[in-house]
Amino acid sequence: MTFRALFNTLSGRFLVLTIVFVMLAEVLIFVPSVARFRQDYLQNRLERAQIASLVLLSGDMVDEKIQAELLENAGVYNVVLLRDEARELALSSPVPGAVAATFDLREAGALQLMRDAIHRLLTPGDEVIRVIGEPVRMGGLQIEVTMPAAPLRAAMIDYGRRIFLLSLVISVITAAFLFVAVRSLMVRPIKRVVREMISYCEAPEDARRIIRPASRVRELREAEEALLALETQVSGALKQKERLAQLGGAVARISHDLRNILTTAQLFADRMEMSNDPTVKRAAPKLIASINRAVNLTESALSFGRAEEPAPRLTRFPLAEVVGDVVEGERLAAGEHDISFAEDVPASLVLRGDPEQIDRALRNLVRNARQAIVASGRPGEIAVMATETPEEWVITVADTGPGLPPRAQETLFEPFSSGGRKGGTGLGLAIAAELVRGHGGRLVLAETGEGGTRFEIHLPRGLDIGEDG
Repeated sequence: MTFRALFNTLSGRFLVLTIVFVMLAEVLIFVPSVARFRQDYLQNRLERAQIASLVLLSGDMVDEKIQAELLENAGVYNVVLLRDEARELALSSPVPGAVAATFDLREAGALQLMRDAIHRLLTPGDEVIRVIGEPVRMGGLQIEVTMPAAPLRAAMIDYGRRIFLLSLVISVITAAFLFVAVRSLMVRPIKRVVREMISYCEAPEDARRIIRPASRVRELREAEEALLALETQVSGALKQKERLAQLGGAVARISHDLRNILTTAQLFADRMEMSNDPTVKRAAPKLIASINRAVNLTESALSFGRAEEPAPRLTRFPLAEVVGDVVEGERLAAGEHDISFAEDVPASLVLRGDPEQIDRALRNLVRNARQAIVASGRPGEIAVMATETPEEWVITVADTGPGLPPRAQETLFEPFSSGGRKGGTGLGLAIAAELVRGHGGRLVLAETGEGGTRFEIHLPRGLDIGEDG
C-alpha cells in the first residue's frame, strides 16, 4: 500500500498524525532535556576538577605530569578555588586560546540554560569557555574552571541523537497501538455501517436488511439509529408506493367493468325518457345526467391510469380535419344548449404529430370549455384557431365562459384537480398537457377572466423534419 493510499484511510491518517504529534511532543521535550544534559555535564566537570584539586590541597608535592593527567581526567585546562575570600589557582595547564564565554551555573535560570544549550548546539568550533559553580561538600565558596567547548557540543549531539532515536521508536510503537485501536474501535464499526447501507440499497424492500444498531460508541450509535429511522421510512414509503400501484391497477380494472355496467344503464335510461309516466319523465333526465358523469369519470380514470402515454407516432396530417371532428362531436354533445362553435384553421396547414393524441388533447380542451359554459347557464361561444410561424405551430382554444377562479389556476394541470367546476374529474387538462409534452410542446393558459378563457398549444416546428413515420 502506497503512502497516498494509506493516508486516504481513516486509520492511516491516525497513524501518520500520531507519529507527527508524538515527534512534535518530543521536540518540545528535547530542548529542556538537552539543557539539563548540558548543565549536568558542566556540573560533572566542576566536581571532577574539585576532586583533582584536593590532591594539591593535601600538601603533597605533585609534579607537572601528574597535574596534567589530573586536568585531562577532569576535562579542564585549569581550576581556580575561592576559599576564605582568597582565589587560589589549584591546577593549571596551557590554555589554547582566549576565553570566549563565561557561564555561571549558580544564577542561571531555566530559560537561560535552554538558550545557552541551543547556542552551543548551533556553534561549531573548539572554543574555550569559563564555568563557575559552587563546590560540593563545603569545598570552598566558589570553583571556576576553563575547558574546551568541543567535547561538550559532541556530547550534546550524541545525547540528542539518542533522544531522537528513542522518540522515533516510542512514536512508532504508540502509532501502531493507536492504529490497531482505531481500526478496532472506530474503523470496523464504520465499515459495518457502510456494509449495512450497501446491503440495504441492494434490496430496500427486504425488512431483514434494515440496520440494527449495535455500536457502544455514542456517536456511532446515534448514526446507526438515524440510519435505522431513515431506512424504516424509505421501506414504508416503498411499500406504500407498491400498494398504491396495486390499488391503481385494481381501480383501473374496476373502472373498466363499471364503465360497461354504466353503458348498459345508460341505454336503459334513454328508453326511460320515452315513458309516459310523469314521475319517470321527471326522474329520467337527472338519472341520465348522473350516469353520464359516472361514465366520464370512469373513462377519465382509465385514460389517466395508464402507466404512461405512448410516444407519439409522428405523421403529417391536415389539422383542419382533426379540429372539424372535435368541434362536430362537441356540437352534438352541446345539444339544446345555446353554444356556438367557430373554426379558424387554414385548410393548407399541415401539422406533423400524432393525429390521435392531438385529437384527444383538443377534445379535452373543447369539452372543458363547453362544460364551463353549460355550468354558467348562459349562452357562449367556443373558437378553435391555428397559426404557424417558422418556429412553431400555435393552436388556440378560446371560450366566452365565466373564466377560472384564482385558486383553480394554481393546480390547473395537476391530476384530479377539477379547476373549480362542479362534477369535474380534473384529468382533462392533465392528460392534454401530457400529450402536448410528448410532442415536445407546451400547453399554457394564455388568458382567463370574466370575458372567457384562452388556452394555447405550442408545438415546435423542429419536429417537422425527415420522413413520415
